[in-house]
Amino acid sequence: MIRKIFCSLLLIMSINIVLAQSSQVVTGVVTDKITSLPIQFANVSVLNSQPFIGAVTDSLGAFILPIVPTGRYDIEVSFVGYHKRVIREVLVVSGKQTQLDIDLEESLTQLDEVVIRPTLNKQKSLNPFATVSARMLSVEEASRYAGGFDDPARLASAFAGVASNNSNNGIVVRGNAPRYLQWRMEGVEIPSPNHFNDLRSFGGGILTALSTQMLANSDFLTGAFPAEYTNALSGVFDMNLRKGNTEKTERTIQLGLIGLESSQEGPFKKGGKSSYVYNYRYSTLGLLAPVLPDGASTIKYQDLSFKLNFPTKKAGVFSVWGLGLIDGAQNNPKKDSTDRKYYDDSQEDRIRMRTGAFGINHKIFLINNAYLQTVLSATANETDWQIKALDRSEQLVPFSNISNTNWEYALSSFVNKKFGSRHTNRTGVRVRFLNYDLKLNRAANVGGNPAEIVKARGRSVLSSAFTNSSIFLTSGLRLNVGVTAQHFSLNNNYSIEPRMALTQNIGEKHTLGLAYGLHSRMESLYMYYNNSLSTGEKAVNKNMGFTKAHHLVLSYDWNITDIIHLKVEPYFQQLYNVPVMEGTSFSAVNFQSDWFFAEKMVNKGEGRNYGLDITLEKYMSNGFYYMATTSIFESKYKGGDGVWRDSRFNRNYVINLLAGKEWKVGKNKQNTFNINGRITFQDGDRFSPINEQATKARKTIVYDETRAYSVQSDPITNVHLTLVYRKNKLRSSREIALKIVNLTQQPDFFGYQYNFRTGGIDKDIETILLPNLSYKIFF
Repeated sequence: MIRKIFCSLLLIMSINIVLAQSSQVVTGVVTDKITSLPIQFANVSVLNSQPFIGAVTDSLGAFILPIVPTGRYDIEVSFVGYHKRVIREVLVVSGKQTQLDIDLEESLTQLDEVVIRPTLNKQKSLNPFATVSARMLSVEEASRYAGGFDDPARLASAFAGVASNNSNNGIVVRGNAPRYLQWRMEGVEIPSPNHFNDLRSFGGGILTALSTQMLANSDFLTGAFPAEYTNALSGVFDMNLRKGNTEKTERTIQLGLIGLESSQEGPFKKGGKSSYVYNYRYSTLGLLAPVLPDGASTIKYQDLSFKLNFPTKKAGVFSVWGLGLIDGAQNNPKKDSTDRKYYDDSQEDRIRMRTGAFGINHKIFLINNAYLQTVLSATANETDWQIKALDRSEQLVPFSNISNTNWEYALSSFVNKKFGSRHTNRTGVRVRFLNYDLKLNRAANVGGNPAEIVKARGRSVLSSAFTNSSIFLTSGLRLNVGVTAQHFSLNNNYSIEPRMALTQNIGEKHTLGLAYGLHSRMESLYMYYNNSLSTGEKAVNKNMGFTKAHHLVLSYDWNITDIIHLKVEPYFQQLYNVPVMEGTSFSAVNFQSDWFFAEKMVNKGEGRNYGLDITLEKYMSNGFYYMATTSIFESKYKGGDGVWRDSRFNRNYVINLLAGKEWKVGKNKQNTFNINGRITFQDGDRFSPINEQATKARKTIVYDETRAYSVQSDPITNVHLTLVYRKNKLRSSREIALKIVNLTQQPDFFGYQYNFRTGGIDKDIETILLPNLSYKIFF
């Protein structure tokens, strides 16, 4: 009796100690990674917790850890016949419940033959068919890593094989142009979800329109990806929106130098399983005018994203999701003529942009370990960019006009079937109905009549089908093999593309991989309708084919310890069928932001990208983490004149060093302060040298394209910093953060400008410093 009383008092004291601290509920669902079916009776526990915190999943795979003190934890999930999994760096705050979606991989090894060790969560992609050149991108990383700026695209620039600039978040993957990357959301391709997309760089913008409040963990793939990914040449950003809380209503409000953000989530009714989550953001850069280039302070933008989730008992799970963004900027000519040095100083810019994506997803489980997933989606992208210039009489006259509207409707569906423990197949189709209304005009000089470069209105269809199988040949040897095909109705071009990957586990710590794939991508729609200004021909590129590439990747993974991981990937990419202009150095692989290109192209160009990517990463333990990535590469191309040259994006090397430390502070050590830093070393972009004689004669910059991209700008060293203080109260938490991109104000080099005041040639340099001091409250 005395022992029972003592144990009861000890339990009560432990509970009181926990309740005296700020705590939160951690919920989640455990599923089979291949079939997505819930796993019942799985064990979920918080590692090294005192007292022990754990739970067992119910018939729906759901679990609840009701009282978890605020802090950062590793959570272990296990079930008989499956590999254990450790979810690392799980952040628990008092003002918001932590929700986890955890999948387990079935083990092919008998339990009496080997001890199954826990697998780490960050070295593998969410997609079970992706094997090499793939990494899961954590939302928590995007908000914590310096230089991420709560922007997944900027965070990805810290990964091996990726280069970028401060002025935009375009992602250069292994020497490929940012426009060759595919953006996906909820299983369908969408327009680049970035504010002021395609203005500075095709495929990139200023900042993402996706808040970390909305994103679930996603995949970032940089080469030789599985057969289900079509119409992608360099990489894929495969993003998902998270589900809202089904237990309680939660809100987040953030005020910062770049604007206001508000989000809310919760169940539609108490006790129900349906949920909602939305986020709205309004931003203006006016407060940052002193540290931004002239005119940047006029930039304003807003975005809204949401997801509604409706699980049913027999009809499967329905979800409705959407994303919308509106951008606006203007720039007026300098009033005092003595202040004008460049032609841009005499121009008036009016930019209005809108992008939207909307979808209805349905997932239903079939008999015999299979499920069907279908998505109906609609996307739209509108750009209205009007430029006027001052003529000799100081009157504004039309100079150029971009008025492009693209919208599409798409159906995507696949069946995922598990044939026993060794073989899984995924087979599906996609049909995209493309609609467009395109207008591009530009004058040869100020005061001239703008010439029609593109004028087209119509519709086309891009359709594809794929099948992909994952087969365990032995318990450690895995084969992924598939094929995909796509067809473009505008010109009846098609492509059939095989994909294959092998991975071999060597003991518990080492994995070797080999992957090959043929990949292709269509060009932007307006490029098919370019008129030739030199010959007067209309729609000269209407029969242009897909740009294609062979990918070959080797991979070596080494789990040095449970928290330190090394990954090494040599790769080779051979591009062919690249659009080029015959007899010139021009190639589409170097396209960056030239909306008004107006000449005929032929699919005769080539390219080569090869290099070595290395990642050494220590996951957070005792509040400390680091990551070092190195990319050494060459990017070459052959234009229409048959000469091999360096491509525009051949930087040769990129080195990233990231580190961070988190301290528990406060009376009960329930608050946190962390500091995160990142240093990036990379060589400069390449440019063509100036033809000085022609430049002075025409009084505008003329490049010597016979020596295309033979000049390289200076090497770049960027420093980024993030400081975060988080205070946890009983029912809410607050966060004060200072996030700075380009702390050392390293300038970006964009080429040259003709100075008509001096008749000289000046460098086109911009220094972008992006600081954001913000206050956020979770309640």
